Amino acid sequence: MLRNSITLGRIAGIRIGVHYTWIFIALLVTWSLAGGYFPANFRGWDTPTYWLAGVVAALFMFASVLIHELGHSLVAINRGVAVHSITLFIFGGVAALKNEVDDAWDEFLIAAAGPLTSFLLAGLFWSGGALAPATSPAGAVASYLATLNAFLGGFNLLPGFPLDGGRVLRSIIWGISGSLYRATQVATYVGQGIAFLMIFWGLSQVLSGAVLNGLWIAFIGWFLNGAAEQARQSQGLRESLAGVTVGELMDPRPPTASPYLAAEEFVYQYVLRQGRRALLVVDDGRLLGLVSVTDATALPRPVWAHTPIRQIMTPIPLKTVTPATGLNTALQLLVEGDFHQLPVVQDVRLVGMISRGDILRFLRFRDVIKAPGQSGRRVWRDPEPV
Repeated sequence: MLRNSITLGRIAGIRIGVHYTWIFIALLVTWSLAGGYFPANFRGWDTPTYWLAGVVAALFMFASVLIHELGHSLVAINRGVAVHSITLFIFGGVAALKNEVDDAWDEFLIAAAGPLTSFLLAGLFWSGGALAPATSPAGAVASYLATLNAFLGGFNLLPGFPLDGGRVLRSIIWGISGSLYRATQVATYVGQGIAFLMIFWGLSQVLSGAVLNGLWIAFIGWFLNGAAEQARQSQGLRESLAGVTVGELMDPRPPTASPYLAAEEFVYQYVLRQGRRALLVVDDGRLLGLVSVTDATALPRPVWAHTPIRQIMTPIPLKTVTPATGLNTALQLLVEGDFHQLPVVQDVRLVGMISRGDILRFLRFRDVIKAPGQSGRRVWRDPEPV
């Protein structure tokens, strides 16, 4: 899910949202259709009709993008891959999967569903437009949407990651080679090649006088290039962490506090003296919750000395992992929740803590000693201070 997005509702349990950049592009598309495309191609309408057609076409355009993403999402759910959200933004839409696809065939089906959905919409709009006079507002809007969906489906089939065609290409290479890492490398480099071609094409359009169209094409190319590079780095990171478990890197003796500790002692002893913003609250080895400096400062200072932290802590359930949890899963939870650390729990008892710093330190040391993080290799913790 993109940050700074507004929730519109849910479809099939999937959160539907719009990013603030969508507002900008929605206004731009409406203006360009009402003030440019429709007047240039369909003469004789009055001004309100042009604007009505522009608004309707823009809304159906974004509905088409949403349905395209729903095509991906519903197939993903059918294949056992949960979908967190769909967000519309300046470049179209993005479906956020809760977990990674772990099968090449599933990747192929999920990726192909979007373009096929767009082609189906193109056929439906074309059929609807055929029932209305070609020069009528209804016929003009339907014709525009048929062309748009056909273009959307075709453009997404370009074989460059992160476009749907790039994901199809990755799934095919993955299925043949058996290596998701190698498939991602190939698909993202092809994606960057397509992105650079778009950038050069856009710049040539700018030089020939089509400034707005050229800048838009170049901007899309720049976005695709960055997305492909990020996808390659993310897959490389997942490959580096593959086979490593939380139990190998966690701090087995994280700082904790008794639920009976006074808020005043928590603030002065742990926050001010030790620089800790939060502590796990544990009673007889059982994790009860988390207390933070924000919880304490919400109280009037005169009652700090008489208020145990159990009254102000955030109680369980908290986001936790087990020692057997893969490091990739733990990192995903840290990033998605914007957490700095996660409690490690075994049979409801606290056994450790894993942090972003632990993972970054492992990656840094692994690069130094040239030891890949593979299953079966022991990952040694830093020696405890004496």
